[in-house]
Amino acid sequence: MSGSLRILISGQHGQVSHALQNSLKGLGELIVLGREQLDLSQPESIRPVVRHIKPDLIINAAAHTAVDQAESEPELAFAINATSPGVFAEESAMLGIPLIHYSTDYVFDGSKDGLWNEADAPNPLGIYGSSKLAGEQAITASGAQALILRTSWVYSLTGRNFLLTMQRLLQEREKLTVVADQIGAPTWAGTIAHSTRALIERWRDGRPGQWGVYHLTASGETSWFGFANAIGQELIKAGKPCATLEPIPSSAYPTPARRPLNSRLDCSRLQREWGVSQPDWHDAMLECLAQQR
Repeated sequence: MSGSLRILISGQHGQVSHALQNSLKGLGELIVLGREQLDLSQPESIRPVVRHIKPDLIINAAAHTAVDQAESEPELAFAINATSPGVFAEESAMLGIPLIHYSTDYVFDGSKDGLWNEADAPNPLGIYGSSKLAGEQAITASGAQALILRTSWVYSLTGRNFLLTMQRLLQEREKLTVVADQIGAPTWAGTIAHSTRALIERWRDGRPGQWGVYHLTASGETSWFGFANAIGQELIKAGKPCATLEPIPSSAYPTPARRPLNSRLDCSRLQREWGVSQPDWHDAMLECLAQQR
């Protein structure tokens, strides 16, 4: 496909959607629909909207991402994270257009020693992960041309996320405890958006890879404690106050939803199939923070 694209993006104010709106400029017409125009808690309401817009590509950047809250509202989580992605996929298949959908490391239980690859069997620990896995399965069952991109530990300069929370708490407190036994790759929403643009350009230029499930995170790994420490070091460099950090195990910070201890995803398949790779997590964090100054 060549020329200007008509791209429907679900989700308006989320971290990934916000980044996509910046990164995809120039590719064509971006039709960004928030909850008022496209309510994913009512999946069947999606069909007439998609059919009216007639996009060339759908990007589902909306999700129920409140991991702990999902434990107490499973029906809502499944409507948004499972049923609605299935409807998007069915409409994509009917229109003969691709769908790009974002999933999560939480589809895994974190018990593996090494990197998780796309062939590993999912085993979610909670409602959020279960609902996201069900969304993946619904998309696959639709037969649509779809990219399901699993990412992890998403942050940005908008919304609610670990980076912004740590920046605030580290400057407000003298001492802060952070979980140190959960390992993964903090992934800037800008990295996800840049990679998504590269994938779209490959498809637009007639050089797509294989459709299916892929892992898309920053490269490298750290713990939440390591991520917090890196954030703190940048505060210190900027001459700002920074609390003393203390590492703790997950058992010392109980939450309604269990988190996987190992969230490290192997992203090599995306490089092989689509020629798209991601920067080191720390380098991406610095690029993100540079936009804050």
